[in-house]
Amino acid sequence: MLTQEENELLCRIEGNAPMGQLMRRHWLPACLSEEVAQPDGTPVRIRALGEDLVAFRDTNGKLGVLDEHCPHRRASLALGRNEECGLRCLYHGWKMDVDGNIIDMASEPQAERMAAKIKHKAYPVREAGGFVWIYMGPPEEMPAFEPPAFAPTPNAKVSLLKIHVPCNWAQVLEGQIDSAHSSSLHSSDMVPANVDAAKATDTTWLRPSTDKAPRMQCENTSYGFRYAAIRKPIHNPDTHDYVRITVYIAPFTCLIPPNNAYNVASVIVPADDLNTVFYFLAWSDGSSKPGIDEQVWRRFNNAQIGVDLTADYRNIRTRDNNYMQDRNAMKLGDFTGIRGIPNQDIAMWETMGRIADRTRDWLGTSDIAVSRFRKLMVDAAVAMRDKGAALGQTKPHLAHATISSFEGVVPKTTDWRNLGSVPAPMQAAE
Repeated sequence: MLTQEENELLCRIEGNAPMGQLMRRHWLPACLSEEVAQPDGTPVRIRALGEDLVAFRDTNGKLGVLDEHCPHRRASLALGRNEECGLRCLYHGWKMDVDGNIIDMASEPQAERMAAKIKHKAYPVREAGGFVWIYMGPPEEMPAFEPPAFAPTPNAKVSLLKIHVPCNWAQVLEGQIDSAHSSSLHSSDMVPANVDAAKATDTTWLRPSTDKAPRMQCENTSYGFRYAAIRKPIHNPDTHDYVRITVYIAPFTCLIPPNNAYNVASVIVPADDLNTVFYFLAWSDGSSKPGIDEQVWRRFNNAQIGVDLTADYRNIRTRDNNYMQDRNAMKLGDFTGIRGIPNQDIAMWETMGRIADRTRDWLGTSDIAVSRFRKLMVDAAVAMRDKGAALGQTKPHLAHATISSFEGVVPKTTDWRNLGSVPAPMQAAE
């Protein structure tokens, strides 16, 4: 359990909330590159950390992310004209470039003199791994942009899906680092099988274990933490363990144990205190795994735009329709009756409430990773509030592109801490 004060520190990200200020010290995904693919294309509304923003790609292909509201009279720039290297407000014709400079004031007779006094809010932008990234923190603290763990090279093949989730970010994140639930909630999609390691088929993920009660072990790192879920394998259970290592790169990224075809990760971005943008992705660096086509990935997860999602990435499976749960399928053996691994998760996250009340839950031994996350991030919020130290930005720093998860059957004598990426040594927050 957490106290109410601790739960507030963990969950609140708007305004001057310490957790939000911590997140502002990191580059965060603002939207998918596909949403702003065309120069002079339709501007895209974004909500991130409680702010309303607009993203666009200008005539020359440069990306901009601005305050959505025009500095003149606060009309929405998402309705504006994207043309001739700027975004023009429909109301009075003010026009801003990707850096927030006012480059035209159609309604002002002394436009040049007035424009020189105004700078519209614009955030630094980078593009990598299928995402548009922004930095929302103090300019003097802006870290260098680095390749994300799921796109370590420019040639990495990344397949993405995006879903808006109407609940707080922390319960979404907890779901991503909770390895124990996969043996129940996802048991019809993650199927025990006579295989030597995790395998991906067109319809299921196969795993070499029937064990539903893994032993959990955790290790803090300079970037967050990593933990192992250790299960009995189907073959050689007396001499071997089936180990799945999940990695949390604070504050947004989770590296989920891979399979033979692709690596798996998720990125969790708070829109505001009550809403989250969930990105689920499969990726391959092209050297050892083939990866998966993006449309096939979305179909596998029942997250296709126009089929499962609206054009703005909102789920047609909602609490109001019980996530289209099929009770007849449940009678025939499907565990949840809900189609798609993300949709099964979302049903759990949403039904906890917009902000889960952690003063009332009881954690067991299978919740070690969840407990570690809560303590880590509550402590991180306190450190941000009291010392200005942002978890993941203090030294030593391990390049995200070198961090990886792991899964496999290994001899019991193997120390799981030596599998996957080896973390940087810990050091007290600066």
